[in-house]
Amino acid sequence: MIRAFSLAFQQLSDPRLGRYVGLSAACTLAAFLVVWGFGLFLLFTNTEVPSFEVWGYTVALDAFADVAGAIMLFLLLGLMFPSLLIVIVGFFLEDAAQVVEDRFYPALGPARDRTVTETIRITLKFAALSIVLNLLALPLFLILLFLPPFNLFVFYALNGYLLGREYYELVAYRRFAPLTADHLRRTYAAKLFVVGVVIAVLMSVPVLNLIVPIVATAAMVHLVQDWRRRVNA
Repeated sequence: MIRAFSLAFQQLSDPRLGRYVGLSAACTLAAFLVVWGFGLFLLFTNTEVPSFEVWGYTVALDAFADVAGAIMLFLLLGLMFPSLLIVIVGFFLEDAAQVVEDRFYPALGPARDRTVTETIRITLKFAALSIVLNLLALPLFLILLFLPPFNLFVFYALNGYLLGREYYELVAYRRFAPLTADHLRRTYAAKLFVVGVVIAVLMSVPVLNLIVPIVATAAMVHLVQDWRRRVNA
């Protein structure tokens, strides 16, 4: 795993991959700001907290509620965003994976031709799984919000599972039929979970998280090829 991430970071200087690094950073930042901005718009235009009198003074809680709501929305988006980001940037991550394969695994040849239906099904399945699991875990997140490190454990465990699985499927389905890819995933489920946790940790680092989708994709290419070689050995 260390070798896979080391090779991924080293290849960031590759001009062919540089284009996707820029796209990843731009899409990550823009997507977060757009989704957060839309949420703030809905919050500010659809909520109103009444004022009340205290010792002859009017206390208006509307502004306070807006600020508190904006902070809570930011935290909620931060919880769900790492796993949902791949749905947004996934359109060019396959091309990034191809760049990695061209350099390190040229003997693989052309990638498997996936149907549009298969691609849409996989994307929608992951988006639905991510939303449902994060919403189910939301009460636990809120309870543990002020109880570190338990809150971090839940966050990284959940997103580690989601991110590890989705980046794996992004890379593996390019080369294997779904049944073969699923068998390889189950064989290395524990290692894949650890890889997902590493990706989730990297995504929580400011600035670095802008390029993590590319790093995670490149690292997963190396891991999938290593696991395939071990299974076929």
